[in-house]
Amino acid sequence: MPSRLGPIQLGILWQRLTGLMDEVAQTFVRTSFSVVVRENWDLTCSFLDAEGRQFAQSSRSIPSFIGTMPRTLRAVLKRYPRETLEPGDVLISNDSWLGTGHLNDISMFQPVFRNGQLIGYLGGTFHTVDIGGAPRPDARDSYEEGLTIPVAKIKRRGEENEDVIAFIAANVREPEETLGDIRAQFAAYDIATERLLKLLDEEGIEDLTEVAEEILDRSERSMREMISAIPDGTFSDEVTADGFDHPLSIRCTIRKQGSELEVDYTGTADQIDRPVNSPLNFTFSYSVYALKCALDPTAPNNDGSLRPIRILAPEGCLLNPRRPAPVWGRHLSGHYLPFVIYRTLSQIIPGKIAAESGSPLWNVYFKGTDRRRRKFVRMFFMNGGHGARPTMDGPACLSFPSNVANTPIEEFENTTPLLVREKALIPDSGGAGKYRGGQGQRISFESVSDDPLTFVIRHERVKFPPGGLLGGSAGSCGVDRLNGAIIPSKTVQVMKRGDVVTFDTPGGGGMYPASERDPTALARDIDDGLVTPAAAASAYGAQPTDN
Repeated sequence: MPSRLGPIQLGILWQRLTGLMDEVAQTFVRTSFSVVVRENWDLTCSFLDAEGRQFAQSSRSIPSFIGTMPRTLRAVLKRYPRETLEPGDVLISNDSWLGTGHLNDISMFQPVFRNGQLIGYLGGTFHTVDIGGAPRPDARDSYEEGLTIPVAKIKRRGEENEDVIAFIAANVREPEETLGDIRAQFAAYDIATERLLKLLDEEGIEDLTEVAEEILDRSERSMREMISAIPDGTFSDEVTADGFDHPLSIRCTIRKQGSELEVDYTGTADQIDRPVNSPLNFTFSYSVYALKCALDPTAPNNDGSLRPIRILAPEGCLLNPRRPAPVWGRHLSGHYLPFVIYRTLSQIIPGKIAAESGSPLWNVYFKGTDRRRRKFVRMFFMNGGHGARPTMDGPACLSFPSNVANTPIEEFENTTPLLVREKALIPDSGGAGKYRGGQGQRISFESVSDDPLTFVIRHERVKFPPGGLLGGSAGSCGVDRLNGAIIPSKTVQVMKRGDVVTFDTPGGGGMYPASERDPTALARDIDDGLVTPAAAASAYGAQPTDN
């Protein structure tokens, strides 16, 4: 049946719904307790229809959370079917296999009712720095990694479930912060419900069924058109992750036929007993995200875009581990997926992909006693250089494939007994090419605590650098140092007062041969201190000049 919604009204509704989700996210951020939500925006806020299909989300959502949320809701509804839900209920879980892939991300859903009928779900996911347990790079199973919150009702008919609140509070080191963020989401859901019902009244719409169907169908058609433009065939490539005792191979095969596309990770390394395994939800999410960015970046992002795409990963492999595999650092394998997909797609659509970036995301967990003699746990995100693009250089220190924001130095120093001694771009770290990879950064922290501090690092691209594409050179590897001495990249270390830990994040890969680089652009890089004259001579064949 043809839609009763005209294109103008549909466009207005779409903009209002996405604007509403932005408002929800802002409410959450402004009422949150944690730095990781307030400053890093490690969260997502979405609206899903009565069938559990996601069709609107906040514009600053974490890509992996967008991709996992509908799959999480389906799992949640198996425990609490829609007919058992009531106004004011809120469902919660952080199960690694049902959610985003590790316990630190808490997902919640609130059903929305209008005139007694369920019309959709408000969904949110946020990262909590501490979820109990002893998450370490050497964890051997998921039980060591913290508290698993099974699917439960954390609110019933608008009242908090004190039993669920109690077992969360009893298992985390900073219950005020974690529960504060949970309650901030409650506030955001209440505002969103009020605004959503008002929007429907103003637009004269009984529910969102027709709106959702039309938006999802249009996105599906757009994606199918883009896939159809790619040559049919089977294409394969692989990347190598650092791993622990030995490197880990991630193998990708893309099969394209007509308007459908399949990504198959058969041939990828088996799961290991270290926390770098990526549960299938996380694998699915970063795979479809990479394809959406490359093939159809401008169409509305929703479940409709994913209908023509299938993701396969053999059970028991690194990208689809069996319980209770350790998964705390699942991004250390999952963040490679856009890059192995782009390497594969470079064989057929080289003008729509980027070289490898200085990711997976680098971060460090600091733990100890702050200036007020209180226990603290803080995480600091650090980004490497972005890979070169088909028509331009890669940006320096840009988060990809995640999109977390930076923590302001002043904020971090104010809440921890640490001083940031240096934060600078690293010359020559971007891979050479017609288009150069983005620079990595060097950042150093000095302890000013009278008590020892513990820090946990879980970094990749230390052994195998971000690769270049189509003739471009690889970026630089990352390096971790304590008082100048190199330390392992997945380990727990201790700092005493005056110790300095320094992190050099990896540089992005270059694109196309370095011999094709514009001499003017190379001269500008040298003047800006991004490329040294010696590197210009060795990597680009530039002749030294007198300055």
